[in-house]
Amino acid sequence: MTAEAPTAPALSYGRLIPVTVHFDDLDALGLLHNARYPLMVERAWTELWQEHGFRFEGDWVAAGDACNAVKELRIGYEAPVTKPGTYAVHLWLERLGNTGLTYGFRFCSADGSVTYAHGTRVLVRLDAGTLRPAPWSEGFRAAGRELLRPAG
Repeated sequence: MTAEAPTAPALSYGRLIPVTVHFDDLDALGLLHNARYPLMVERAWTELWQEHGFRFEGDWVAAGDACNAVKELRIGYEAPVTKPGTYAVHLWLERLGNTGLTYGFRFCSADGSVTYAHGTRVLVRLDAGTLRPAPWSEGFRAAGRELLRPAG
């Protein structure tokens, strides 16, 4: 008789994007540096949005929905990451407004079963000429609706 490993929880919303922690991401104590968590989350979001055709390639006007700015970032740390390797970021949208959105994230084990950090970030879509809030495109909103966390 052999013991079976517990199965990872199925995601009922959002996406799980693989990320890699490298040796040089660790601090002097051998822990993933606190500033690396938001960076890894940003890389995961960039990958996800690029899959939908939204990217920034140096031209703010051409960037469209990728022309946005962070209004707020909140992060809580649950458990230390103590070694390099493959992990994941669970991404979802909490709110999709006309010119802004709030997304949620979890930095977790590759299978999503262990949470190391979690948080939210508020983004505002900007008009490239005025840098004032501007509405998301319908294409972006459609992609975003697929990522919304169910109410409740």
